Amino acid sequence: MMTIFDEGKHIMKKTLLLGLMIPTLGLLGCANDKNLEGLSPEQLYLGGYHAFQDTDYEKAAEYFDEIEKQHPYSEWSERAQIMAAYSYYRKNMYDDALLTLERFIQLHPGNRNTAYAYYLKGLCYYEQMSDAAREQSMTQKAQDTFNDLIARYPDSVYAKDARTKMGEMTNHLAAQEMTVGRYYLKNTDLVAAANRFKAVIEGYPDSNQVPEAYYRLTVCYLMMGADKAALKTGRTGLKKYPDSTWSQKITDLIKDK
Repeated sequence: MMTIFDEGKHIMKKTLLLGLMIPTLGLLGCANDKNLEGLSPEQLYLGGYHAFQDTDYEKAAEYFDEIEKQHPYSEWSERAQIMAAYSYYRKNMYDDALLTLERFIQLHPGNRNTAYAYYLKGLCYYEQMSDAAREQSMTQKAQDTFNDLIARYPDSVYAKDARTKMGEMTNHLAAQEMTVGRYYLKNTDLVAAANRFKAVIEGYPDSNQVPEAYYRLTVCYLMMGADKAALKTGRTGLKKYPDSTWSQKITDLIKDK
């Protein structure tokens, strides 16, 4: 079964690689692996192309980076930057990919591949997302980058895929809040717990964590002795999510109140 990461790679292969690599076919000569100095941009690009096809992504990035170093104003430079970033990405060298992409976006804001650069930048963060029990800076950065992509290029094929991933990231961030909230609740730090559950309800209203958040918040209020707030919260959760498994739990909590 194709994973969501594979789907992202499939989109990139279809919409980017053909446009960037086909022009290299028919070039004469081959880059010297041992010494890249003095080679033409065409030779360097072809060397990078062959290394990429051989899945030697680190070597491919070296060739593509060399074009920017030796021939920064050539017609190959912009293409090479994107291919260097993609090569680093395929090697899971995310920091190098991000540096290359940031430079490309700053230097070429109007380039036809800039939408892709935002998308790849978002994927670099997205694929480093940790589980919900850990710090979520990568998730937030991925979300911010995809938001930029959608705002700037709403009709691009990359924006469509970014929207799909945004829902997953929202659930991821909400799940992290729930993890912390459950920890506080377990340790009877009720105010801190309630604040986390309210943050899920108010900050991530479309996430799949909200039904549980209503239940946990109702528990907090009951433990505080705030029966009126518990009833209001519980009834709101029941009204919004009547078919949720958490609704029966809420009903059991408040039926005697």
